[in-house]
Amino acid sequence: MNYKEFLDFKLSEIGIGTYLGDPDKDTSNRYKDVLREAVCLGINVVDTAINYRGMESEKAVGEVIQEIGREKIVLSTKGGYFPQDVRLKFSSVADYIRENFLDRNIFSKEDITLYGNILTPAYIDWSFEKSLENLKTDYVDVFFLHNPEDQLSICDREKFYRKVWTVFRLLEGKVSERKLRYYGIATWGGLRVEYGEKQHINLEDLVKIAKEVGGEGHHFRFIQLPYNIAMTEAYSLKNQKVGDRFYSTLETVEILGLYTYISAPLFQGRVLRKFPEEVKSMFRVKNDNHLPIQFVRSTPGVGTTLIGTSHLKHLHENVEIEKLPKLLKEEFENIIKL
Repeated sequence: MNYKEFLDFKLSEIGIGTYLGDPDKDTSNRYKDVLREAVCLGINVVDTAINYRGMESEKAVGEVIQEIGREKIVLSTKGGYFPQDVRLKFSSVADYIRENFLDRNIFSKEDITLYGNILTPAYIDWSFEKSLENLKTDYVDVFFLHNPEDQLSICDREKFYRKVWTVFRLLEGKVSERKLRYYGIATWGGLRVEYGEKQHINLEDLVKIAKEVGGEGHHFRFIQLPYNIAMTEAYSLKNQKVGDRFYSTLETVEILGLYTYISAPLFQGRVLRKFPEEVKSMFRVKNDNHLPIQFVRSTPGVGTTLIGTSHLKHLHENVEIEKLPKLLKEEFENIIKL
């Protein structure tokens, strides 16, 4: 397994994602088998979220952590979407939300986006602590705000940045309490759209906020976004403004000292296909399923590529890519220009 050194981490080049699947026991058991085997294969990055599979993904990860030891995992989770705990039985979701959140001023109806995204300090605090409980741990390595750009559908940019300021301050507090090591944002569209579009997020602005609440030693150090052979904006779109110049997201993270997790490298299987032999040769692979992974891992600026699977067969096939050399920067740049 290849590793990337960043801050006080040594992160595996491939990580395990836990998004897909039904919230049933069989899927959880398969995920647990994959996680155990992944650690044996040298993978140490595991990514989840409180809302994945109705909290069942976090709980499955937590059970494996108890077996193998917390120190073997660089663990990240996310908060921001309202999760339904599938193990809770109640007659009315509306009554549950009102009694447990609205009446306790954790958030208001006006704080919730159409897709159920919430960005109040009280809610992120609740989500963070619930994740610790689900994961059976007393700290997480990286906590991501989950698709915070969704908030820009209900508030202007100035109010959005005020919300981010309050939540970053909360997370710096979690670091002080030794419940958290670093934090970041996990986005879907916010880092892939043109500068100036409504849901665009500019990373330099977030770093400035982090410095306001945490000083030069702030702990906003990670981002997560989708990138694959069908969605190349992280590399190709110059939508991030740093100073007076524009850069791609992957260029920007290197300038600002951030680390990138890549989600959706296989786009849930939609970029898998039979590739021509000459194309596979160009990417130095023989397996069709390796080509999209090789594309991502060879991209300059990519940190860890998260591949979600609950099947041991797929895990072993994906990890085989680590035996192959990545493309040189010049080779990659020549291919992407074709």
